Amino acid sequence: MAKADEFAFLDATAQAELVRRREVKAIELVEAAIERIERLNPTLNAVVTPMYEHARATASGELPDMPFAGVPFLLKDLGAPYAGVRMTSGSIFLRDFVPDHDSELVTRLKRAGLIVVGKTNIPEFGLHCTTEPRLFGPTCNPWDTGRTTGGSSGGSAAAVAAGLVPMAHGNDGGGSIRIPASCCGVFGLKPTRARNPHGPDYGDVWGGLVVEHALTRSVRDSAALLDVASGPDVGDPYCAPPPVRPFISEVGANPGRLRIAYATTAVTGTVAHADCVSAVHDAAALCADLGHEIVEAAPEVAGDLLMQPFITMLTAQVARVIDDAALLTGQTPTPDQFEPFTWALYEMGRQQSASAYLLAVTALQRLSRDIARFFLNFDVWLTPTLAEPPVPLGTFDSPPESPLQGLFRGAQFMPFTSICNITGQPAMSLPLFWNTDGLPVGTQFIGRFGDEATLFRLAAQLEVALPWAGRRPQVSA
Repeated sequence: MAKADEFAFLDATAQAELVRRREVKAIELVEAAIERIERLNPTLNAVVTPMYEHARATASGELPDMPFAGVPFLLKDLGAPYAGVRMTSGSIFLRDFVPDHDSELVTRLKRAGLIVVGKTNIPEFGLHCTTEPRLFGPTCNPWDTGRTTGGSSGGSAAAVAAGLVPMAHGNDGGGSIRIPASCCGVFGLKPTRARNPHGPDYGDVWGGLVVEHALTRSVRDSAALLDVASGPDVGDPYCAPPPVRPFISEVGANPGRLRIAYATTAVTGTVAHADCVSAVHDAAALCADLGHEIVEAAPEVAGDLLMQPFITMLTAQVARVIDDAALLTGQTPTPDQFEPFTWALYEMGRQQSASAYLLAVTALQRLSRDIARFFLNFDVWLTPTLAEPPVPLGTFDSPPESPLQGLFRGAQFMPFTSICNITGQPAMSLPLFWNTDGLPVGTQFIGRFGDEATLFRLAAQLEVALPWAGRRPQVSA
């Protein structure tokens, strides 16, 4: 076994402990991560901007006495500016954009001792449920390189699954942490709205739909990372309810007897693939064996009224994103600089009125109240993460004459995740099951607003009952 592979499938907590005990130097972990990226990335295309010299310099300096000191990390190429390093957002329009400051989240990640070794691939502006941008080309799933990693944090999920790094940054505006977590067989938590900061550039992103966190190999890594990254920033417009105690204290804590609802049909009426249905039934049975009360139930939501206000908000925000990028760079947007899918959304967004946008916000807030009432009777809601196992690359392509075809195909693939971005609730995808083709099939657990604690307790219990740490994808050696 190569020296680089000795650390490949240790989680971040274990890697940090090696550094803390002085059994390994930070530079050794960084060089091991770089070696694996150089060896496996030509197959995966997960890392699009190496930051090796930054990483080596940091690892060779004095490290803070913090939980993740010396651990290599990857940033998603969206929403996490790192001073002096390009941030393309997956778009030709921003291929040369270099921010002059760190985001508050990046500042906190550095302060925690993480060493950023590169940036990961994404769909253009994070708008798709697959990672196949025109700028960098597709990221390949390490379990089957002909299939999607999901999106938009697909590069990060593939990197963690293949053992390039133990965890990597992601953000989630409609499922962009949970979708690739399901496709790549890793743990992905979407925190409560405003749990992690977007500053100093933004108070919130996409009207509160987008949250920041990570893809991780273990539950404990996700909890410990949330402890060091979360909390309001100066000037934030609002913040999540503070936790009662550190999230890492919930890992291994007794969850008690939870009342868990489960459903395999989305509120939009989409029926999941048999593999995804089986995964939910198996997860429900496992939870029952662990002593939880399991009830087949779902919120009474007018799913047919969901899509239009969501698309109104989506298209208006795409217009805002591109107009903002134009202000940042001094460029004038033209169709040739964007993928047809993105440009079609931009043109739709430019036609939205202020009244239509605010009516959409009102409709989605009303829906959030309906779902909040459901959680008065249940602690957790269990669903498939996705309606299908990982699909072949190219599935979401749109022909020139129908640029939004991929959007509607994507809605069939991911009808279970965006509801939590609308409500702001925490949700997680767990890699508990693989189908007969050897592909991961995630299950989604949704918690009450502000209650990541219950999700971490349950996730840790399930991780012990049905561990996934020993599974290795095809592209990992």
